[in-house]
Amino acid sequence: MTITQQDELDGLMAIGRIVANTLQAMGKAMEPGMTTRELDALGRAMLDREGAISAPEASYNFPGATCISVNEEIAHGIPGDRILCRGDLVNIDVSASKAGFFADTGASFCLGPVRPKLQSLCRDGRRAMEIGVTQVAAGRPLESIGNAIGRFATARGYTLIRNLASHGVGRALHEAPDQIATWPNRDRRKMHRGMVLTVEPFLATGALWAAEGDDAWTLLADPTTPVVQYEHTVVATERGPLIVTLPG
Repeated sequence: MTITQQDELDGLMAIGRIVANTLQAMGKAMEPGMTTRELDALGRAMLDREGAISAPEASYNFPGATCISVNEEIAHGIPGDRILCRGDLVNIDVSASKAGFFADTGASFCLGPVRPKLQSLCRDGRRAMEIGVTQVAAGRPLESIGNAIGRFATARGYTLIRNLASHGVGRALHEAPDQIATWPNRDRRKMHRGMVLTVEPFLATGALWAAEGDDAWTLLADPTTPVVQYEHTVVATERGPLIVTLPG
């Protein structure tokens, strides 16, 4: 999507706040003993109250309102009977639409005390996303996002999942520009004013790929190592990034 007028930006910002508030509330509400289905139900209730529609459910018939991935699962985890435990690494991805506008956000959470190395991975995963976001601006090449994230990851001894990319968003959950790399690349396509895209690197401690699980949805790290993901929906402006998915 390309933002060309104020009412489009207003609509995008409105759904951005909804998904951001939903993500934040789900992260605060999860606790040991809760199932991922129960956590998903909280997210669904929040979206329903705001008049928003789950994007993965409506667009792809995903079996849940949100994606909840635990430990070895790194993306597209199906909410179900899995019980959350103290020490789990939980990724929550919330995307939804309202009035024809779509926004997408996500974050990884440590449930209770975890090893310092995992705490550092979460902190650095968020920082990797923030570094990628700072590269968003009208006139800049898309490669600048992944190259900046790559420099950060390499300097700290991390790897990046290379078959889960950022993407355009706004009037659909996934739209042009597609396959925006969040790892070092040579994508010379330019961001233009008003372009709406996600920035969502998957920072890992050795894994390079996402492999399909047994349920046709859930993705696993290959090789198996901890992975975190943080995501914002962003608009490219001449002054830099405008983050849509901030709580408020």
